[in-house]
Amino acid sequence: MKITRSGSNASMKGPEEWFTGTVRIDPMFQAEDPGRATGSHVTFEPGARTAWHTHPAGQTIIITFGRGRVQREGGPVEEVSEGDVVWFPAGEKHWHGASADTAMSHIAVQEAIDGEAVTWLEKVSDADYSG
Repeated sequence: MKITRSGSNASMKGPEEWFTGTVRIDPMFQAEDPGRATGSHVTFEPGARTAWHTHPAGQTIIITFGRGRVQREGGPVEEVSEGDVVWFPAGEKHWHGASADTAMSHIAVQEAIDGEAVTWLEKVSDADYSG
């Protein structure tokens, strides 16, 4: 058994090459072998969002606060709010972030394949973000 105490992992700013706007990442856990899952609590200020990206084993996000937006490539921009759970299948190109006027936080859980949990792609344009 391993207990990770709240606040024991340092918060970090979301890197500009992966995010638009102000984003804070609070690492929650990283599985030890043979596990592959990682989890973080991510907070997006209004208008902030990820770049387009994929996950080799998919990703689940659990909205814990506010209102946000999610989109898979070729699909509509969907609004999400506290309590919603979104699953992106393996390899599906997608993005997620806050709504234009309300912050959003989510817990993100994904698995690493061959040491990689995410492939970052181009930034989401304002036109894509607005839907």
